[in-house]
Parts: sequence; structure tokens; C-alpha cells
Amino acid sequence: MPITLDPSAAAVIKAFREAGRPPLDTLTPAEARSASALGRPIVQPEPREMKSVEDISAPASHGAIPLRVYKPHTLPQTGVPAGLVFYHGGGWTICDLDYYDVVCRQIADEARMIVMSVDYRLAPENKFPAGADDAIAATKWIAANAATLGFDPAKMFIGGDSAGGNLAAVVAIHARDKNGPAIAGQVLIYPSVDARRTHASHSDPETSVLLTHAMTKYFFGHYLNGPADVDDWRASPGRVKNLQGLPEAFVITARADPLHDEGEEFAQRLRDAGVKVTYKTYPGQFHGFMTMGRLIPEANQLVSEIAAWLKQRG
Repeated sequence: MPITLDPSAAAVIKAFREAGRPPLDTLTPAEARSASALGRPIVQPEPREMKSVEDISAPASHGAIPLRVYKPHTLPQTGVPAGLVFYHGGGWTICDLDYYDVVCRQIADEARMIVMSVDYRLAPENKFPAGADDAIAATKWIAANAATLGFDPAKMFIGGDSAGGNLAAVVAIHARDKNGPAIAGQVLIYPSVDARRTHASHSDPETSVLLTHAMTKYFFGHYLNGPADVDDWRASPGRVKNLQGLPEAFVITARADPLHDEGEEFAQRLRDAGVKVTYKTYPGQFHGFMTMGRLIPEANQLVSEIAAWLKQRG
């Protein structure tokens, strides 16, 4: 079925093409990171004021994992607030705390909760499973230090978009199988959950929009060590046979996205396993639109929906 982009999405794609921006898969990882950082202020809204934003770190076997902690001006009047551990997207290769600063502020403000953003190691300098290891280690440390960070460990949520959605799914499965930490819910935003890239949306020309089919190959090529990693559950959490006992999930997909079908399938498999799932698709949007709230109204709508889901449960 043909995909019709929302007017906002179509305008962004038109502007990108007219600007002659080189596809990320034609750049080195360092060049791709620079290009992404340069485009950030053009597409993102102004950052919201916070009560505090603090850069800290979690210890790990290889060294410190940088974290950024967001505390909004308004928190619940009674009880200890909830917390969200957020893992950013970028194909495990690009983006950082700064790129997701605006989104984390939006969620913290609207959900009235503490948000902790994790700056996991990037590929290709740090190959798989470095990103997954950092996400797991950082989440364990955050849970153990919840009192100091100011949130209730019984109300710790996890979430991320794209590669970050992959990491959130991995953290949830690891926590289930390794006796914690307790996770109240997971937010999976157009997640990458199957490194095989064999779902129909990976070959549909209609989905090769902002994140193209070539780019998915580029990112996995930098992240994974070789073909054997595709079968590792930490690269393909959507292929884990037993999904029972995982935390409640909010799964979001975009129709004009190579990852659409695997995200939709994962939501259904979670539901079939008895996991409570809220599923939402954006039929006229492309992969990565959430961070483009200056240009795409639907991005701000999505962030508000995520915040409302978290607030209701926190």
C-alpha cells in the first residue's frame, strides 16, 4: 500500500533533498556525527527550562559511562517521583547526550519525572556488544543509586528510539533473566529489534525515506563484528523466543520506516506473551521524526503521548 507522508514530513524531506545533504552512509562515522550535530538546531525546538541538569557518570569495567540527569521544575506533590532511563538513537554509531537533550527535557517536563540519559559507547570504535553492555551497566547503577538521584526505584522506566529502542528491549530482557533491576515499563520508539533486516519493510521502496535501506546496512556494519552477531539476542531482541514476564510496553512505529514491520511484530509478540502493550503507529511519518519538533508537529505530539503514558503509570 502506498505511503503518503504527512505534509510536515514531506516538507522536511524536500528541504533535505534540495539542500543536497549527502546520505550518512556515504560518510565516515566521524563525518556522520558532525553532520548530525550541525543539523540539530535546525530541526529541534528550543530546550525547556529545567530545575537542574547535571552531567554525572556511572562506573563500568572499561571506565565511566556519562549520564545526564534532568529534574523538572514540577514534580508530583506527594510521594517520590518516577524515573526514566533513556538510551538515544543513532544506529549505535552517531548522536549523543546533546542530540537528545531537547527530547529528554520535554519528557521530564511533561511526565513530571526524573530523566537520566545514557551516553553509551559508540561504534565502530566500540563494537557490539559495547552499547548493550553500557546500557545494562548504567541501568543497574542508576537503580542502585535511585535515592541519590531522587526517584523511586520501584517506578523506574526505560526507553529509547531506534538503536536506543534496541537497547531498552535488551535491558528489559536482561533484567528479567538476571534478577533485576525492577523495571516498571519500557518505551520502544521505532525500535531496531531484528538485525537480520529481512522484514518486508526493509525492502519496500516506500519506506526508504530518511533512514534508507542502505543506512541500516551501514549502521549494522559499523556496530556488529560479523554475521554471527546477527543471531545474538542482544543484537536481535525481537528474536528472543520467550517474551513472557517482560515489563509493560509502549511501542511506537512510523510507517515510512524500514524498521516498521519488525517493531509492529515485536509489539504483537509481546502481547501474545501476555505483556500489556500500548501500540501506536504514525502512518505519515519517517524514522527519526521524534527529534524534529521545530519542523514536525507530530514529533511534539509523540513526545506528549510518551510523557502521558509515563505519567499515568509513574
